[in-house]
Amino acid sequence: MGSLWLGAFVGFLVTVVFGWMFPIIGHLIGGLVAGLIAGGGIGRGALAGFLAGIFGGIILAMFATISGIALGGLLGGLIGAIVGLVAILFNVFGAILATIGGLIGGAITK
Repeated sequence: MGSLWLGAFVGFLVTVVFGWMFPIIGHLIGGLVAGLIAGGGIGRGALAGFLAGIFGGIILAMFATISGIALGGLLGGLIGAIVGLVAILFNVFGAILATIGGLIGGAITK
């Protein structure tokens, strides 16, 4: 069994690289890579794929909130948090695709 977090991180990096060129296929490939590295069956592969797909939204949400607080105090932080939540909601589609890819990757390794 591989590392779940390593698989999710590598899958995230693959998603970032290929997601810009091939939006749908890039997320599937990133999830597939995450599932292959995580190993351990379809459940573990799907979890690694989901984490790989949602990392971008989480990072963007944290960055938007922190930069909003730094630039605009409480109101800026509130606006940054709203922008971050919207980013996570938009990123859910990519996370679903990455979960499917991770499910396939986990099934291949089992």
